[in-house]
Amino acid sequence: MAALTELLGDLVGDVDVLMLFSPSGSYYERAREAAEDVDLVVVATENAVGADGFVELPLSFADVSERIRFGIEGAIDNGYVEDGDALACVTTTFGEEADTLTRVRADAERHSGLYDLFVHSRADPSVIRDVLEVVIELGRKGQKGKPVGALFVVGDAGKVMNTSRPLSYNPFEKSHVHVGDPIVNVMLKEFSRLDGAFVISDSGKIVSAYRYLEASAEGVDIPKGLGTRHMAAASITRETNAVAVVLSESDGLVRAFKGGELVLELDPEAY
Repeated sequence: MAALTELLGDLVGDVDVLMLFSPSGSYYERAREAAEDVDLVVVATENAVGADGFVELPLSFADVSERIRFGIEGAIDNGYVEDGDALACVTTTFGEEADTLTRVRADAERHSGLYDLFVHSRADPSVIRDVLEVVIELGRKGQKGKPVGALFVVGDAGKVMNTSRPLSYNPFEKSHVHVGDPIVNVMLKEFSRLDGAFVISDSGKIVSAYRYLEASAEGVDIPKGLGTRHMAAASITRETNAVAVVLSESDGLVRAFKGGELVLELDPEAY
């Protein structure tokens, strides 16, 4: 057993930061005593243990890798973790007590902006997640095997509707369907091949499809090479409190805009 403990001890040897995901109070106190020379960061829905280093977890990510990736991005954004730091991440997978240890090195180049999008957006974080899942799956599979572009505007729906006009009939008019429903998501993927933006409320209600966004692009600066769909996304988020998620038909990347600026960029195939 001593040899096994020594072997597994390599996972926490020479780490710069110990990250605890939703720890109990007793486990946190034990970690503080055991890791005196290592920075300690707690990732949880609330700071119930009074940790100095705390990253808000707005969603309960069932997938452990997503949970850890989100926590690391938040730790980088909050200045608790630096590029190249060795991290020991302790979380739960099968029960209520800590049972999983993952060693990973912080990589600023892989920083996508996901944490900022989830935590600092007006819409409910679960709605942001559901929209991203639809867009990422669409980016992986396309429409009938062909690449497709799509634009989802999430939050501040009333103002977004007043800053846009219909391109065609609205299949969601007078409906009460929400993004995240598997049947509805099939509809979204089908409608995505047509022009216009989807408008989704803060709570996830699908307000409209086929909207032409009329926000002014004057003064909006987006990276070179991005087209009119991205310009429309940046413009509408500058004039409203919405966020916009775009799937590019040309390069297949998913990008999100907030406050008129690009805040997230990821490859669906690598996510």
